[in-house]
Amino acid sequence: MPKLLIIDDEANVLYSLQTGLETDDLAVVTAKTGKRGLGLVPKEEPDVVIVDVRLPDMSGLELFERIKEVAPKVPVVIITAFAATDTAIEAMKRGAFDYLLKPVDLHHLREVIGRALELRRMQAVPAVFDRPEAEADDSPPGTDPIVGRSPVMQEVYKTVGRIAQQDVTVLILGESGTGKELVARALFQHSKRADRPFLAINCAAIPDALLESELFGHERGAFTGADRQRVGKFEQADGGTIFLDEIGDMTPQTQAKVLRVLQNQQFERVGGQETLAVDTRVIAATNRNLEAEVAAGRFRQDLFYRLNGVTIALPPLRDRRDDIPLLVDHFIKVANRKLDKHVATIAPDALRVLSAHSWPGNVRELQNVVRYAVIQAVGEVLTVDGLPASVRGGSAPVPGGQTADGLDVRKLTRDLLAFGSPDIYRQVVAEVDRVVLGEVLKHVANNQVHASELLGISRTTLRAKLAADKPPPAAARPPESPPGGSGD
Repeated sequence: MPKLLIIDDEANVLYSLQTGLETDDLAVVTAKTGKRGLGLVPKEEPDVVIVDVRLPDMSGLELFERIKEVAPKVPVVIITAFAATDTAIEAMKRGAFDYLLKPVDLHHLREVIGRALELRRMQAVPAVFDRPEAEADDSPPGTDPIVGRSPVMQEVYKTVGRIAQQDVTVLILGESGTGKELVARALFQHSKRADRPFLAINCAAIPDALLESELFGHERGAFTGADRQRVGKFEQADGGTIFLDEIGDMTPQTQAKVLRVLQNQQFERVGGQETLAVDTRVIAATNRNLEAEVAAGRFRQDLFYRLNGVTIALPPLRDRRDDIPLLVDHFIKVANRKLDKHVATIAPDALRVLSAHSWPGNVRELQNVVRYAVIQAVGEVLTVDGLPASVRGGSAPVPGGQTADGLDVRKLTRDLLAFGSPDIYRQVVAEVDRVVLGEVLKHVANNQVHASELLGISRTTLRAKLAADKPPPAAARPPESPPGGSGD
């Protein structure tokens, strides 16, 4: 279970933070002095530390520096009652994760801690390569294996091995769910900067108006609400690595500043005049076709060329179907550990269903499907009946009731919620499309012109929906006999 250490000399603050933050998924330990808190770092091994700026026995900055000596990769959040304190700002420059003003808003603090825990996971959990001679689950405890023995994945491993220690910018391309974050972590963990800061930013998850400030910081008064100076992620990651996920979603203005950092390692904070120099390695990733984005004028050509020097293209799961048995076996074991289940294997017909699926969500979707099936399993074998309807190819629910095969839309939605699907809408819509398009095309004897008129959509949209639901070509289909045990 993740652990949070709070160091503050105010008893009421410690009490309110502990009661407000401690959950079944997060343990909280506290200390009233810097010395006591520092002693708890190696003993409790916290994943995140909150430090008050003013402590009775040492300053927050001094404590921060000593914590970084003991646990250099643990994110430290600074809290202070003084908006203009130079100590908090200096701590941010030296690598603190964030700083917040008292009284602390618990909702915002939970968000900050959540991001810090995710960063801690990315820094601390090694991304290891699958070994051909090993079983899919034969990785050291506390690792995230990159599973796959197909030729295309072997090329990915070789590329990572060649460039990890080269201090160059890397662009990782691939559809959502192909494992771009895992590859970025492997590049960092095998680099010469592995003992330095590693920060990750999802450019698509931060509003455009805030992304530039998040990356480069801002000066007080730079815009409405900028009531204090903020140190950006590039400055915090000085000497280390920054991972810019979904870089294709950046605005042109932010793209220009990123280009300048890549060219000469310099930038200015938003609203600032001082030019700051940093030494930060950039690893970028996107699921967009950047060449098409450049042609459409949405992405800077010069930035694309700067990023495109060293590229790792991750294949979609449909292009590495030989790896599906390995991935399924691995995800069953992961789900067993997390859910305290005892599933031993998957039935051959269920594996054939998974191997034939188009996997628009790639490896992430497969992991969610296997987790769902493990939850549904009543024995030691995953069966076809335990797979989600969207993967089985069953008819979809329609609004307000059941489909011809008896599937209830409410039950499907509840099942997807129960297993934590991140794309419920897409899965339900895919089911609806499957049954509606099928019935309409059957009614008009597969006349697509007539079908598009009845459906009220264009022929282009109809063809796109049919293509998305099209099964894999015969060459990609699994054999009718059960696959070999090793998947080789």
